[in-house]
Amino acid sequence: MKLEKLLVNLEIAEHTPDLDAEIKDICFDSRKCTPGSLFVAVDGNLSDGHKYIAKAVENGAVAVVYQNPDYDSKIAVPAVRVIDSRSALALMASTFFGNPSSKLTLVGVTGTNGKTTTATLLYELFTQLGYHCGLLSTIVNYIGRKSYPADHTTPDPLELNGLLAEMVASGCQYCFMEVSSHSIDQERIKGLTFAGGIFSNITHDHLDYHKTFDNYLRCKKKFFDNLPAEAFALVNIDDRNGSVMVQNTAARVYTYSCGSMADFRCRIMDQTMEGMLLKMDDTQLWTMFIGAHNAHNLLAVYGTAMLLGADKEEVLTIMSKLRAVNGRLEYLRGGNNVTAVVDYAHTPDALENVLKTLRETAKGEYLICVFGCGGDRDKTKRPEMGAIAGKYADRVVVTSDNPRHEDPLAIMADIKAGMDTKTRAKSVFIADRKEAIRSAIMFAPEGGVVLVAGKGHEDYLIIGDEKLHFDDKEVIAEIFDELKS
Repeated sequence: MKLEKLLVNLEIAEHTPDLDAEIKDICFDSRKCTPGSLFVAVDGNLSDGHKYIAKAVENGAVAVVYQNPDYDSKIAVPAVRVIDSRSALALMASTFFGNPSSKLTLVGVTGTNGKTTTATLLYELFTQLGYHCGLLSTIVNYIGRKSYPADHTTPDPLELNGLLAEMVASGCQYCFMEVSSHSIDQERIKGLTFAGGIFSNITHDHLDYHKTFDNYLRCKKKFFDNLPAEAFALVNIDDRNGSVMVQNTAARVYTYSCGSMADFRCRIMDQTMEGMLLKMDDTQLWTMFIGAHNAHNLLAVYGTAMLLGADKEEVLTIMSKLRAVNGRLEYLRGGNNVTAVVDYAHTPDALENVLKTLRETAKGEYLICVFGCGGDRDKTKRPEMGAIAGKYADRVVVTSDNPRHEDPLAIMADIKAGMDTKTRAKSVFIADRKEAIRSAIMFAPEGGVVLVAGKGHEDYLIIGDEKLHFDDKEVIAEIFDELKS
């Protein structure tokens, strides 16, 4: 593709006369540049791509798109200076891959909690309805039933548009994707054509990145601000910021609620550890999910299916057979009738939702909570999570969860700071995550429930710069087996 063709829709400040270069690839990492590449210099969170322009050219880049005017005289190939190189990268990626998002029905799910469950269940539902679908999620990406690893909740623009192009080429009709706040802020989704957007909720998270809750809120809202008029915006009005999300959207607005008047409504009729009976609008259905948060997730799935024109009876029939997403309220049962529950809950709101659900469905059984907080991340949520664990659990085991470059003992001290005297008295602090899980299971009386929170689907621990294999479910199964012998 000619360089000039890639520049459509970009805000260009200036450019060299020659825009005729043939572009074979686009890269924003100079190490990945090959002969015929276009290098886009992005000022990233960790490093400034402008510093690597010369290296990119040395590796074969035949043109450069950049933002910082200080680098005008340092570029030896045709160059284009843009107002925002992040936006330019996303727009050019979409153009380069043939604007794939416009060739399928793309639905984005954003919010603090529930994105993975909602997007994954939509993918499963529409696949079982007979459509060829794609999924872009925290856990895994799918094109049809072929899986691709997921390194980020939302991929970078090149990977994202490349995956969407593969979906189009393979005949996908729908794609359901998680839209993270980072991807909105970093313009990774710029240029994508969304048929709809779903808002789950917004609570305390990612303040290490966004700095303030207002910044985080505005970032999520930006997704809905940019939806086109022909798209739909489906928002949870049980979250007080649900209406805020759609104040300035051009999209058609629809609401869902488990407690108020809304376009789509749901009520929990009954629930046990095995599932819950829901009244979805005017129809009852049994689901293999528990908890008010999952009632909201399932209602969002149902509402979206209705907005996309699916048959109600067929949708509800399939929904009654859907199962929990990997690492979301997954159960393992051991000897002595002890139940271990693995969940990704890593925010205050998510941890409270899961603990409340288990407290309600476990019918008075002894409840133990094992959790930690990630290092080099938002520190303000640590004491809050300590207080929440103490509020609902009979015993708390605080441990490590991807400490990265922080001292695990310092992280645990931050969590402890949020605990009152009563909570501290029933808490233990064990930095070794495997030993923490073992201790919790050993503490559990007959019929007890052990929640192991924070990692869910993740099968690793990040300690320093090392990524070590660690899977909560594998560890629990191993400990259960040991206790049998």
